[in-house]
Amino acid sequence: MHVVANTRTSAPGLRERKKRATRRALAEAAVGLAAEHGVENVTVEAISEAAGVSPRTFFNYFPSHDDAFVLVDDEVGERIRESVRRAPADRPPLDVVREALVTELDGFEARQELWALQSKVLQRSPHLIHRGLKAHVAEERALAAAVTDWLEATRPGTREPSGTGIFPRLLAAVTQTALRVAIEHWCDHPGENVLTDTFQEVFAQLAQGLPRPPA
Repeated sequence: MHVVANTRTSAPGLRERKKRATRRALAEAAVGLAAEHGVENVTVEAISEAAGVSPRTFFNYFPSHDDAFVLVDDEVGERIRESVRRAPADRPPLDVVREALVTELDGFEARQELWALQSKVLQRSPHLIHRGLKAHVAEERALAAAVTDWLEATRPGTREPSGTGIFPRLLAAVTQTALRVAIEHWCDHPGENVLTDTFQEVFAQLAQGLPRPPA
């Protein structure tokens, strides 16, 4: 299957890289502490101390204490949406979202342990599952809006009066589910799979219309 190279026009500047590093450090500290002590026993002060920043800095990156355990890679979504909006007009829609996600997978590969830990933390904390679901729905709607923008930009007049139509919503939902399945399978089989390969396999099956697997 064809995979495009990273299409971002320029590397992030030093300020942006520092912000991303701080956010990652906070998320990793939060998930790591929660996996060891339980979410209810982890304070903002403890997370901030482990990440080497002040509690005031914590709230520059996460709206609340609980968001640190859920929104591990929040900034990735906006980069994916921007890639979708900039996609060439002649690309099939499924390839547009797949290729936008492929540009981000290298950053995921080194974070398998963090994703696995986060999954365990969420399973132990039902209230976080609800928060995670809300974040997932918000990401899905934002991606659907980006697909709508791309469709309108490449074929003016396709935007429905209500805004986001069935097709963009379905494409976004399928994409989010495909990514979740790929990450969960990858985390469940550490050392056996490369995330990119697992992700490509999931999308290949989608592109084929989900035929019955060979015996």
